[in-house]
Amino acid sequence: MSEQADVVVVGMGVGGESVAGSLADAGLDVVAVEGQLVGGECPYWGCIPSKMMIRAADLLAEARRIDGMAGHSHVTPDFAVVAARIREEATTDWNDQIAADRFTDKGGRLVRGWGRLAGPGRVEVDGTTYEARRGVVLGTGTKPVVPPIDGLADTPYWTNREALETKERPGSLLVLGGGAIGLELAQAFARFGSRVTVVEAADRLLAMEEPEASEVVQSALEADGISIHTSNGVERVRHGDQFTVTLADGTDLAVDRLLVSVGRRADLSTLGVDSVGLDPSARAIAVDDWMRAGDKLWAVGDVTGLGAFTHVATYQAGIVTRDILGQIGPPADYRALSRVTFTDPEIGAVGLTEAQARANGLNVQVGTAQVPSTARGWIHKAGNDGVIKLISDADQGVLVGGTSAGPNGGEVLGALAVAVHGRVPVERLRHMIYAYPTFHRGIEDALRDLS
Repeated sequence: MSEQADVVVVGMGVGGESVAGSLADAGLDVVAVEGQLVGGECPYWGCIPSKMMIRAADLLAEARRIDGMAGHSHVTPDFAVVAARIREEATTDWNDQIAADRFTDKGGRLVRGWGRLAGPGRVEVDGTTYEARRGVVLGTGTKPVVPPIDGLADTPYWTNREALETKERPGSLLVLGGGAIGLELAQAFARFGSRVTVVEAADRLLAMEEPEASEVVQSALEADGISIHTSNGVERVRHGDQFTVTLADGTDLAVDRLLVSVGRRADLSTLGVDSVGLDPSARAIAVDDWMRAGDKLWAVGDVTGLGAFTHVATYQAGIVTRDILGQIGPPADYRALSRVTFTDPEIGAVGLTEAQARANGLNVQVGTAQVPSTARGWIHKAGNDGVIKLISDADQGVLVGGTSAGPNGGEVLGALAVAVHGRVPVERLRHMIYAYPTFHRGIEDALRDLS
């Protein structure tokens, strides 16, 4: 069997859903193929439910900070409340009917199943071939990496999915991986009363961010009672009544739950990409600045390997949509790619780190400001850990990177993202008016330190 369409979108995660919906809105005949939930990881097991859990955990932390500032407090955590909110408000108990209807109400055709390329402009799903007149868009995302640790595969370990589906917080939890996802969940469970341990093979947490940010977040996690093991790994995992986890240094840890959070990776082996001349063993689909991966073929989102973030997927989706519709617009530009780790304090970053800038051969200048020493940081008092760090290209006189770690760090990041994206001259930034007393005024303090 075969059917015709203008465009076939394989994978209805954030990027694919955005492309498919926009093209259907524009009047194209769009077939969308999805084997799981329309919307993908973000609304069901990622951004949205995790931030609900983090919001709840942060409220507990704030309540515990009242002593010495506003009186006295006692708080009793109840994980069942946030678990219910995730099920009822965020995921509709992991039902995607609302998202599916949102697409089909625009005139799109939703096909439930797993799509596979069968040559240029052709996608096979359960015996039916869909032929795309304009082209195919791949938005198949990534899945968690499960390292080849002795015994791990035979145990009921968690990924982020199981962690966000649980109705009960574990008595004890070991998080394998010190990246953003692992740390966010580690802190949230700890604040609800779980005994949490984090194990990271690198020599610091958030190894891709600034060392100063790593120090801030590790200090905050330890203050929440989390045990941190860096420069360490897991050699062996066994499961009985509990998990027994043997670390590389020989330490044995017994925990109720094990969360594996060491990264995510695209799997191209089942997509039939070899039928269009691509390598099925590649780590990602290579695309140009208009997200083109080949003749009548585009890719969008995590599968491109250009930033595993919802905001990158939606940004790329706009480029793909314009390109398919023949509309004028700028190519992709990732110089000011923003990222936020939603721990408390938040770790916001944009552009290059100091190490990356030096590796690129830039004439680097660095400026920092400690959040507690700023006026707002001093006023905030409890929970005011943080640092603002600026990276400039001294030859060009512009910022190429910045980090805003601290309370509302992801919001403070907005100003730095505009500066990096717009190549605003540092001298112009020095002479801005920064509202007092705000956290973002720390940017002005860091500019004074820029040298």
